Amino acid sequence: GNTKLNFTNIMNIIRNLPGPLLIFLGALSLSFGGLIVKSFEGATLWQILFWRSLFFSLTVLTFLIISYKKKTFKAFYDSGLPGFIGGIILSFGFCGYVFAMYNTTVANTNFIISLQILFLAIFGYIFLKEKINAVTLTSIVLAMTGVLVMVGNSLSPGEFSGNLAAFTMPITFAVLIMIVRKYPSVDMVPAQFIAGVSSCLIGFMLSTKIMISPHDIFLGFLAGFFQVGFGFIFITIGARTTPSAMVGIIMLSESVLGPIWAFLFVSERPSTFGLIGGAIILSAVLLQFYSLLNKSKKSVSH
Repeated sequence: GNTKLNFTNIMNIIRNLPGPLLIFLGALSLSFGGLIVKSFEGATLWQILFWRSLFFSLTVLTFLIISYKKKTFKAFYDSGLPGFIGGIILSFGFCGYVFAMYNTTVANTNFIISLQILFLAIFGYIFLKEKINAVTLTSIVLAMTGVLVMVGNSLSPGEFSGNLAAFTMPITFAVLIMIVRKYPSVDMVPAQFIAGVSSCLIGFMLSTKIMISPHDIFLGFLAGFFQVGFGFIFITIGARTTPSAMVGIIMLSESVLGPIWAFLFVSERPSTFGLIGGAIILSAVLLQFYSLLNKSKKSVSH
């Protein structure tokens, strides 16, 4: 019974962490995506999608069973239509990510994914009436400048289909965050399970064969369990208490960290523009955290 107790404690600690910190931890996990995808030996993209989604679904299910025990089915029932729709929409994003990585450059994919900062701010304003303050607006402008500097010089026309597919990512992610923000009392982690199972099925149907090397299966496990699994669980919990525009800005740390891991582990050298752009994006993220700290200090002193 001891291990169960510890696990429940860990879960409670996770759920009680400040939202923005959880978003950052989620972005940190997700930032290993490019590195993992680059490390596969022989797997096709649909095989990668299948294994990654399979392990992702199992991770989310385990998380739900530990959280809810006998009430796991109820958690799915309670997430209702918003959860089901959120899950299906997110699975398009998962497939789009894999398709984009296959048909266009990593730079293009990352650039298009970072546009989620705009979708989140705009959707939040339109659908949730979330006001965007001066600091957040400054951060968004800074961040977009950074993103353009970072990849503006490396954007290639690429495959139109790949670039188009990459757009499913920021849009589906923004929609998911809108649903999480709109129904903060509903646990949207079950939606992640639905997304995982749907993309797993799509990967299965589009793969000619499912078996890949043990090395690649292990990478699929790393991607599903650690990178996407923890990434999305942290973000889904953190987004309940974090304004949409801020989620977008903190999520950009994924775009900055991704190239750093590639540099450290597969010695892929970032360009000078990449470094300058990354620094600008990072300053936008830090500006948000700084304004957050000030707000919490003010609320303490009042």
